[in-house]
Amino acid sequence: MEVDPSPSPSSRPPPPPLATVPSYFDPESSGRREEYRRYRKRLSSSNASPLLGSSLSKSTEARLQYDGSSIQRRPNTGLLLEDIKQEAVDYSNLDALEGSRLFDSAKRRAPLDGGSASDTAFSSGRQAAARTLRPVKLEEDMHVTQEGETTFTMFASLLDSAIQGSMPFPDVILQFERTCRNASESIRSAAAGKLRVVEDKLMKQKAQLLLDEAASWSLLWYLYGKGNEELPGELFVSPTTSHQEACRFVAADLTAQLCLRIVLWLEGLASEALDLEKKVRGSHVGSYLPSSGVWHRTQRYLKRKNNDSSIVKHVDFDAPTREGAQLHPDDKKQDELLLEDIWTLLRAGRLEEASELCRSAGQAWRAATLCPFGGIDMFPSLDAMFKNGKARTLQAIELESGVGRQWRLWKWASYCASEKIAEQDGGRYEMAVYALQCSNLKRILPICTDWESACWAMAKSWLDVQVDLELSQYQTSRPDEKQLDDDMNGTQPMLSSVGPESWPYHVLDQQPRDIGALLQKLHSSDLVHETVSRACREQHRQIEMNLMSGNIAHLLDLLWSWVSPSEDYQNILRPLDDPEIIRFGAHVVLVLRYLFSDEMEDEFEEKLVTVGDHIINTYVRYLFSEHQEELVGVYASQLERDLCIDLFVEMMELRLNSSLHTMYKLFLSAVEYLPFSSTDASKACFEEIIERVLSRSRETKLIKYDEDLSDVAQKHHSQSLQKAMAIQWLCFTPPPSIPDFQMITAKLLTRALMHSNTLFREFSLISMRRVPELPAGPHKLLAILAEPLKQKENLFSLEDPEVSDNLQEFEDWDEYYSLDATYRSWLRVEMENAAVSPEMLSAEEKDQAVAAARETLELAFLLLFKDERPWLNAVESSPFESSELIFLELHATATLCLPSGECMLPDATSCTALTSALYSTVSEEDVLHRQLKVDVQVSSKDPCCIEVALRCVAAEGDGYGLHEANDGGLLAAIMAAGFKGELNRFQPGVSMEISRIDAWYSDGNGSVESTAAYIIRGLCRRCCLPETILRSMQASISLSEAGDSLDYCDKLVELIASSETGIMHLFSQQQLQEFLLFERECFLCKMELEEEQLPADG
Repeated sequence: MEVDPSPSPSSRPPPPPLATVPSYFDPESSGRREEYRRYRKRLSSSNASPLLGSSLSKSTEARLQYDGSSIQRRPNTGLLLEDIKQEAVDYSNLDALEGSRLFDSAKRRAPLDGGSASDTAFSSGRQAAARTLRPVKLEEDMHVTQEGETTFTMFASLLDSAIQGSMPFPDVILQFERTCRNASESIRSAAAGKLRVVEDKLMKQKAQLLLDEAASWSLLWYLYGKGNEELPGELFVSPTTSHQEACRFVAADLTAQLCLRIVLWLEGLASEALDLEKKVRGSHVGSYLPSSGVWHRTQRYLKRKNNDSSIVKHVDFDAPTREGAQLHPDDKKQDELLLEDIWTLLRAGRLEEASELCRSAGQAWRAATLCPFGGIDMFPSLDAMFKNGKARTLQAIELESGVGRQWRLWKWASYCASEKIAEQDGGRYEMAVYALQCSNLKRILPICTDWESACWAMAKSWLDVQVDLELSQYQTSRPDEKQLDDDMNGTQPMLSSVGPESWPYHVLDQQPRDIGALLQKLHSSDLVHETVSRACREQHRQIEMNLMSGNIAHLLDLLWSWVSPSEDYQNILRPLDDPEIIRFGAHVVLVLRYLFSDEMEDEFEEKLVTVGDHIINTYVRYLFSEHQEELVGVYASQLERDLCIDLFVEMMELRLNSSLHTMYKLFLSAVEYLPFSSTDASKACFEEIIERVLSRSRETKLIKYDEDLSDVAQKHHSQSLQKAMAIQWLCFTPPPSIPDFQMITAKLLTRALMHSNTLFREFSLISMRRVPELPAGPHKLLAILAEPLKQKENLFSLEDPEVSDNLQEFEDWDEYYSLDATYRSWLRVEMENAAVSPEMLSAEEKDQAVAAARETLELAFLLLFKDERPWLNAVESSPFESSELIFLELHATATLCLPSGECMLPDATSCTALTSALYSTVSEEDVLHRQLKVDVQVSSKDPCCIEVALRCVAAEGDGYGLHEANDGGLLAAIMAAGFKGELNRFQPGVSMEISRIDAWYSDGNGSVESTAAYIIRGLCRRCCLPETILRSMQASISLSEAGDSLDYCDKLVELIASSETGIMHLFSQQQLQEFLLFERECFLCKMELEEEQLPADG
């Protein structure tokens, strides 16, 4: 007959549908017993894989999603284009597959709709996070390697739900346990019979680690998640019984309560193991035939009147003890197997099921020894009180004999039985069953061959002894007690001191003094089985022992010692060896922070923050190395401010060259889980992260050059592309679900405009060479910003002066770089045509050159002849009054370039010479009056670069008042000479190529007051406008040579000569000379053209 399992012994919520076997029980390896002892017919185990429950999709790729009312638009056109490209790749890959493989792949990847109701209830409050961490059902044939990713995603989703307040943290702990168990069962079922021996062993080890983690989560819930239960007053009777007093004591005493929770935890694990055994194997312990415990073989043996003194003469249950004889060997063996199952049920806290097993096996007398007092559950828990209700049986017994007297007698009788069985070398499980009733540890531990059983035996025995000591105070003296003691001790008065009235002192010395002593006993190989002491060295056993002792600080140190990276910690892409323990450590830290948020001492709080942040940081790095960027925000947002910012900045820099989808996942992780801006200085915010990313993108990077330094210029030019890519973080569209979506989008785009203008200024100063190759940086910037700026009217107000000024400057640069691209296109055509003799050129090639030159001039004239305002207007009012002492500072990082384009390696001598040359660009009067200071040093970060620092006092029109000159003032004039390569006292033709340049106002102490953008704009006007005019003159000459009669050259001459435009003073002396040479050449071309036309006219 199969006995239905009794409910769980604790008040814990019911276990998951697929509660998985704990570490001490493996249904595949246990149960190697004789077939006849348990089942009439062995049932075949099912090969079907159990359902995995809900898991979470890893991908956060933005798609066109239907939310019930509308289709969400793509956050970025680049993402949409990338989707189209990926689809094309997917289709091409599919075409290459064979038909059968294609069918299998499609079948394997087809998702199932929906998810479990419980997982839906735990979804995150954020809509965008719900899209990122969307629960889906997995197919049975899902690859085992994906299960770990699913587990990590599920943990993140559950934690996010708890942080957002959608789920209490105690419930999250239970869900963590359930996730681990389901993942373990999925791995076992997926790997069963499908892998080779070594792979199968590895998968089983991974499944076992998940089970160990589930057990640790379960203990954490029992110790810190399970609330304190109040005993209902209506269940107490008057006078109270010993069981009610025991429950009252355990509820109030901290040590007893700790023991109770440990016992409930371990019994819960064992109970779940039995449920799984029944599910996997179709039956479980206790599935006995009726009356299988009746000693039939002994009866038949006695009926044959065999004369064997070792066999009992009677078959009553006391016969073996009374006669000192044994049962028939077959009955003895069957009895031992029955008691082994009884022990297993007691170990799982299933007392009722164990009693029912005894009765079904024909041993009702044994059931009475397990459940005395009419079957009342004497376990000191709230569940037992509810189960017993207001039953009066125990009260009636104790009204007659006294409170706790029958309790002590029962304990004493169990103790005597366990000792007697041990003396007669009886069954080891029978001895342990009765020893368990009386806390006789020395008779229990020999059969505890796993850590959980040994810990359970010690905790339960210690709990029972504490209760017995509490109940001993209710002991009363009666005249007939001494005689009763003597009778029970074989009429030996001398032994009365060890009778029932002295209980529990018989077993007191076997019990631990405190929880530390209990854990120490588990380590002692003299007291426990060797496998128990060896298991104490396992990771999760150490975690559980620290949780039981309450030593959270040591637990944190232990976790950090396991997960701390090695020497190459700075390599964020290094995969770590034990991701499960890293994940567990990070989640334990976060759960403890929220559970103890209101009751932490300063020292403990500091430990939980400092060491905890290290563990969480390690876990975030692991997720990042596994390309699970969608998960990092949940955890990184819980870090201390500086650590959080540094971590996000590092991750963004490492993903700068990744696909847009990958970058967007990381962007979402930051913008969804961090506030955009924060007034709390202790909290990180997205705005600070972006500012740090933008700032670092402009810093000089440590570059490794070739030995001959031939690639310096190339690598510095390639850095401009990396600078431009950083703007992409500002061009993603945040999810509409976050607060202040429109405001954040507008702020990001405004910041993108400001930063792009800063980069355009720098890029313009390094793209002066007249070569056909396009500079990568500025055109990449324009491509990134093209789509977001189409929405500018809807995102921000153009009436804002700051927005309007930045937008106008951006349009100026857009116009400039369009001209720059057209000019280089014409130059390429011109150079290609020059390589061929004129006679060999076709009319089409000549026309192409003429069209390109004409287009270049048209764009140049649009830029140069503006009616409303000049290009890149640098007119700006100073925010400071002349009464304040204000300095202007300009700092630049640059390389020295020879006329050939090669880099010149700077040294102390060249820096000194350059300093003198920069001083010489202005008069001595300006140097003294403006207190000019020039400092040039070799860069400490890049030996091929120099650091130039200029400083002077502000003057009227240059730092004070309105800057009307529109040329950047004194500092811009000095730097322009260096950029144009026209320094009088320096090597001829050597110019500076900028890498970074900034200008600002400062006070007398050097503290930055505000930026001085007019200086850099004026510097760009000094360099770009003359170069644009000179390039236009080149195109004009080309048209003149081709016979174009349009007077472009004359218009350019008039532009420079005009006093209204003020362009003349932007030219250096050498640039004016070059212009005059171009003008002369253009004039000569016209004269030649006119001379050729005269004979034709004649």
